[in-house]
Amino acid sequence: MPAVAELNLSAPRTNAPEAEPLTLVDRLLIEQQNLTAVARFSQRHASRVAPLQSRFYEALLPAAPPAPGEQYAFEVDLDACSGCKACVAACNALNGLDPTETWRDVGLLSGGTDEQPFLQHVTAACHHCLDPACLNVCPVRAYEKDPHTGIVRHLDDQCIGCQYCVLACPYDVPKYNAARGIVRKCDLCSNRLAVGEAPACVQSCPNGAIRITTVVRQTAAENCEIGAFLPGAPDPRTTQPTTHYKTNRVFPRNALPADYYSCRPEHAHLPLVAMLVLTQLSVGAFLIEWLAEVFSGTTGLHTTRAVHAGAALLFGFVALGASTLHLGRPHLAFRAVLGLRSSWLSREILAFGGFAAFAALYAVSVWVGRANAHTLQLSLGGGVVATGLVGVFCSIMIYQCTHRRLWNGPATAVRFLLTTVLLGFSTALLTTAIGGVLTSSLVDRRVLAASGDLLCPGLMTAVSLKLAFESSLFAHLSSKQHTAMKRSALLLTTDLARPAVLRFLFGLAGGLALPLVWLLFIRPTPPAPGVALAVMAGQFLLLLTGELLERYLFFTAVVAPRMPGGLRT
Repeated sequence: MPAVAELNLSAPRTNAPEAEPLTLVDRLLIEQQNLTAVARFSQRHASRVAPLQSRFYEALLPAAPPAPGEQYAFEVDLDACSGCKACVAACNALNGLDPTETWRDVGLLSGGTDEQPFLQHVTAACHHCLDPACLNVCPVRAYEKDPHTGIVRHLDDQCIGCQYCVLACPYDVPKYNAARGIVRKCDLCSNRLAVGEAPACVQSCPNGAIRITTVVRQTAAENCEIGAFLPGAPDPRTTQPTTHYKTNRVFPRNALPADYYSCRPEHAHLPLVAMLVLTQLSVGAFLIEWLAEVFSGTTGLHTTRAVHAGAALLFGFVALGASTLHLGRPHLAFRAVLGLRSSWLSREILAFGGFAAFAALYAVSVWVGRANAHTLQLSLGGGVVATGLVGVFCSIMIYQCTHRRLWNGPATAVRFLLTTVLLGFSTALLTTAIGGVLTSSLVDRRVLAASGDLLCPGLMTAVSLKLAFESSLFAHLSSKQHTAMKRSALLLTTDLARPAVLRFLFGLAGGLALPLVWLLFIRPTPPAPGVALAVMAGQFLLLLTGELLERYLFFTAVVAPRMPGGLRT
């Protein structure tokens, strides 16, 4: 609509009758016919079929959509990347991200010599892998890989915020948004790409360093097999990333990420710390009781079974409750079994669900206490132990699948299984002492003494093996290479030194010192119930605290693989 000329109401008029003065309504009507700057901008764009900037980025888009066997991918010209981070800012703005949220990062490779130093900026986002770890581990199937474009999308509505994909992705791509309680990530601006418009990062790069291309999936997989990706990046054989980095420069052999020697503690995941330790305590307690019943008949822990089963069940339910605190959207936790075909987290949830059901039935059968129910109780106890150990195995596999060096399968199995055994022994000693206090009979005092003779050596052996295994990590400090294990050991001697020292002190005091006090000084005479309870409660609290600290260090001392980062101050 053409603009109406403004009226000059103050100009003198000649040879004309005096005009009627304009009313307020007349003035507003005239003003409405003048387009604002926003309206003129909108009108100009509405008349164009293609975006105004399309002539600048058309060359950075593929000429045709992917053919069968192909998919979209990022191509980055490292020689053109100046590290200006315009791509980071544009991604944040055009995708409506929170101020501190980033789906694209810019890192730095450095190396060379004093005479010929080498610096290379690296921009990176989601690599839309051929075998994406985020999709494989998600327990609620909140990821999908488009079969035609190859784009890996995150389904925000489906996500429960478990953050397992954050741990599993070797490139640090999925980002947890605490305010929304979900994970979000780059989707290649698929809504723009579908209408022929370039993604935000492609549009914004002043040097044209980022473009969208199509790659043959078979060729991309073969390139990953020979490790052809980027110096300092995680092994591409794990997820087979499709991003192509090209350069005409020859990288020096010592080209490393600028943050390669930087060691910082990772997130503690405190709800997971509590969940893992307490589920293993509960499984271990039921395991020790069931073994005592199988090999000792009606003796052993028989007189305190009701107390022991109740305590083990209580810790198991507390553990399952603590696990929901780790979810960003706990009210959707029921979805967590949707990924049974590929996710170990879904399998863990199912296994511990069965464990809780068997444990409750077993505890009820013990509390009812019918004399002819011994066979039934043994069967239910076997079900508790079997499902509990399957749950612990699934927990081991959850961390093995992240490909983090400290969390490798054998090492994690040793940690988790020894925690299960030693806390099982510790809980059995405590509940036996509680049973002695509740009855205060001479028979139960003798049973307590006999149980201590049996359980204390087993506890001391398990604790010694556990502490020795954890101490072996410090041997990596002498390594000439700055490996992930060496960095974990360095963290335990610097930033995490205080909790590491406390962990070993609590383990030694609760697992070795107090059991020795019991065997050498208290055990020779039938112990008074109060004294026995004080000693057993002491060893239990010290060991439980020590194991919680160990699991805290398990999360914070791990070195997470990621793309090359920038300088850290």
